[in-house]
Amino acid sequence: MSDPIAHEGSLPSATQESAEPAPGPAADPATDGKAGPEQAAAKAPSRRRRRGSRGRRRTAEPSAQAPEANPLASGGAEQAGAAQPAAPAPPRPRIGDTRPAPPPPPPLGLPPRPAAADLAELEAGLAGLGAAEQSSEGQAPAQRRRRRPGRSRARERRGRPVGRYLMCVHVQPNASQVAVLEGRSLIEHYLSRPQDSATEIDGNIYLGKVQNVLPGMEAAFVDIGTPKNAVLYRGDVYYDREDVESGSGARPSDVRIEQLLRQGQTILCQVTKNPIGTKGARLTQEVSLPGRFVVLVPNSDTYGISKRLPEDERRRLRRILDAIRPKGHGLIVRTAAEGATAAELGRDVELLVRRWAEIDAMARRTPAPALLYAEPDMAVRVIREEFNANYRGVIIDDRKLYEEVRDYVASITPDLADRVEFYDPETEPLPLFERHHVHEQLHKALDRKVWLPSGGSIIIERTEALTVIDVNTGKNVGRSSLEETVFRNNCEAAEEIARQLRLRDIGGIIVIDFIDMEQKANRDGVMKVFREALARDKTRTQVFEMSELGLVQMTRKRVSEGLVESFSKQCPVCNGRGIVFDESLL
Repeated sequence: MSDPIAHEGSLPSATQESAEPAPGPAADPATDGKAGPEQAAAKAPSRRRRRGSRGRRRTAEPSAQAPEANPLASGGAEQAGAAQPAAPAPPRPRIGDTRPAPPPPPPLGLPPRPAAADLAELEAGLAGLGAAEQSSEGQAPAQRRRRRPGRSRARERRGRPVGRYLMCVHVQPNASQVAVLEGRSLIEHYLSRPQDSATEIDGNIYLGKVQNVLPGMEAAFVDIGTPKNAVLYRGDVYYDREDVESGSGARPSDVRIEQLLRQGQTILCQVTKNPIGTKGARLTQEVSLPGRFVVLVPNSDTYGISKRLPEDERRRLRRILDAIRPKGHGLIVRTAAEGATAAELGRDVELLVRRWAEIDAMARRTPAPALLYAEPDMAVRVIREEFNANYRGVIIDDRKLYEEVRDYVASITPDLADRVEFYDPETEPLPLFERHHVHEQLHKALDRKVWLPSGGSIIIERTEALTVIDVNTGKNVGRSSLEETVFRNNCEAAEEIARQLRLRDIGGIIVIDFIDMEQKANRDGVMKVFREALARDKTRTQVFEMSELGLVQMTRKRVSEGLVESFSKQCPVCNGRGIVFDESLL
């Protein structure tokens, strides 16, 4: 609106207003009493006062009614037969007016905004054009999923691969780190050091020597050449029933471990769990060799396909496996085999059969204890387990490792070889982890307190027996009710807890203390969100129902020590307790 003082100076005089036609008292009865809201607002006297302008405002009010008078009522039949004159310009807003100001004219050089009818017609035309394009591709428009504008239909956008995940491999002289990103969020992290060769032995195959057999524990300790003896439980012993002396009608579960193993015996075994803390590695005699698409189980009749694959894909892979299955060995098809061709599966099986022949020949001529087969580098192992078409790329900042990974991917999955990229740290302005914001997310993952988007927080505390997670509302005050605020805060916490368990690699017994909710439907809703978030974790979990106190008990398979332990060491002052006693008082 213009300056009020300028409006006062531009108001027309009383003589000029008297020359304009105004509706008289003998107006048409048809229009009497049916004036619109704008006319009623214009006729209403202004209640706002301004010094020096009251009298002039009262004389100027009739002119505001003139443009809105009914032309048929004031003009009669003479104006009805004549051509209609051009519409008068809208009046300028004045002080005291209650009517809204007229819309401003469109800027120069731009077309006026289309009306609602024109917009509807334009949208209908675009919808028809999209339907024609979809029908030309041989698919019904109703069956196709709507895509966001600008979303590419192919697996590439602007010549670059499109995927949900990204893997960054950072190599240092003393350590190697692998970060898996979902979008821009860090969801998994792996750390490997040269000195961890004695502890990171999961998947290695050894020729071990039995040290002692404990019938009371139904286990045996085996020397495999590591600082701590590994443990082999009764259920992981592989044996032939004909070689065991047992009574008639005895069940396999009745065979005791002292009947299967003896002290000083040499056995072929594989590590299934790394040594953690004071516990040694766990062994099994059912050896398996993992490949890119299948897992070879030597000297076994095991046969299976991943349950995560759809039923149609399982039938297709079953037909292929019947043709390429090696004699005397079992096969397990992995989830990564989805969409793999028969040639790719055949190459994978041939590679694993040759590798097992080398291990078997080495076991026959090597004295125990000895290492027969070691898993490849951590980066290669993670890529073998994880890398598929859902990854938009693997970025490595070490030339030697980049060439090794590229050759490995090219030999197994040639279609994905171009997604392995080299990140030159000498020419790039930022390190790899800083470029993709991995460092800052790692620092947050090492903290005991994690903030939620709404202002709440979760606190993660680890003990010797279990891990405790506490959920707090923090700064989240909500809007409608306490129950609704608590429910939304718990839902956010459930998703973040599932992500933190996966990122920090927390295993064992986990107890989660959610905020109390009175309604059972809300408790069930939080558990549904939590289970859906845990479904993306490949590590096996078991979750129990929420109690009346809001406690959730769950277990997660312990694979490694965890993210916090891999980046830390025990404090020599407090010995890991976090407190120091006053020796002068003791």
